[in-house]
Amino acid sequence: MVISKETLHSLAKGVLMPQEEMLEVGRKKGQLYIGIPREIAFQENRVPLVPDAVALLVNHGHRVIIETNAGKAANFQDNDYSEAGAEIAYSADEVYKADLILKIAPPTLEEIGMMTQKQTLLSALQLTVAPEDFLKKLISKKVNALAYEWFRDEDGIFPVIRSMGEIAGGASILIAAEYLSNTNNGVGAILGGISGISPTEVVIIGAGTVGEFAARAALGLGAYVKVFDNSTSRLRRLQNILGTRIFTSTIQPKVLHKHLKSADVLIGALRSSKGRTPVVVSEEMIVDMKVGSVAVDVSIDQGGCFETSEVTNHTHPVFRKHGVIHYCVPNIASRVARTASYAFSSIFTPTLLNMGDEGGFEGLIRKDVGLRNGVYLYNGVLTSEILGEKFNLPFKDINLLMALY
Repeated sequence: MVISKETLHSLAKGVLMPQEEMLEVGRKKGQLYIGIPREIAFQENRVPLVPDAVALLVNHGHRVIIETNAGKAANFQDNDYSEAGAEIAYSADEVYKADLILKIAPPTLEEIGMMTQKQTLLSALQLTVAPEDFLKKLISKKVNALAYEWFRDEDGIFPVIRSMGEIAGGASILIAAEYLSNTNNGVGAILGGISGISPTEVVIIGAGTVGEFAARAALGLGAYVKVFDNSTSRLRRLQNILGTRIFTSTIQPKVLHKHLKSADVLIGALRSSKGRTPVVVSEEMIVDMKVGSVAVDVSIDQGGCFETSEVTNHTHPVFRKHGVIHYCVPNIASRVARTASYAFSSIFTPTLLNMGDEGGFEGLIRKDVGLRNGVYLYNGVLTSEILGEKFNLPFKDINLLMALY
């Protein structure tokens, strides 16, 4: 074969020209196999990962399998997920073959039965609605189980609780606005204020995340806001965050009763660190509220802070008692499932990416103390003192267990 001088010259020129350095692409430490079953809990409309997050995980080399219609209630279609790179499963059994099961609600006993040995479960714990023998069934499967509501971030904040609290706080004011209007057989009042007319009075009980975002929403609409909480430090913090002076008070029954008489909207935003939320609004206080006023008990997830509260649902959300419209739906965030799903996804996606980079569940919890705080089962061994005492089960310190493995 004869090569011309021109060809040799061009080849030599290409060799001698500066070339881009070719480096080996680093490989991920561990590929995750993530299963997302369709939620079967009553009126649970949220999904833990949105299609954009799935695409990011798949592009990082992870495998995602999702049950058909898992995102339908949040208006995400199967083709949205398949185009993002997820596999669509047409039975829950297929999903539960994955190494890591990602859910919003805790699994039912039937779902636990579909799980395999040594799987990792990431879901809510929600002991108030968990079925009997929930823990024992999981222990028998020797799973690793994490409760996302116990996760802490680098600032010591519970990110999921805060995120859902922000949604519930803002939504509670919008809900109250709906039921003040004629459309929902309300008194026909606008929530807020306009020139020449006294503004709507909103009383918020609780100065935590829910109370903060309820106050923000109400102030944004022009309402006159009053916040009650037994922590003066939380009330002071709220004043500073809002950047405006609002009425604040500790929860004193006579003072609260007095201000509820003129209130148009009452928001129950108390949260108990353990056990039931204390009842701070008596039936007598509700009786003396204005006819047609709206009471939204966001605390109903923990039993409610109004004496007149009764659990309702998204299909039949309200009832009237003593002329006051009561909204007592647990899981308000599920009412705005698409927004809530994006909120979950923004928290779970970095966690899953880090888990892959660290070689899996065990690698990540060794490094991430905040995530380790959410672990309540490690290789089938109970690691939560709270759960051990509540269910009279033996438990062990996770740090000691990790040292043994």
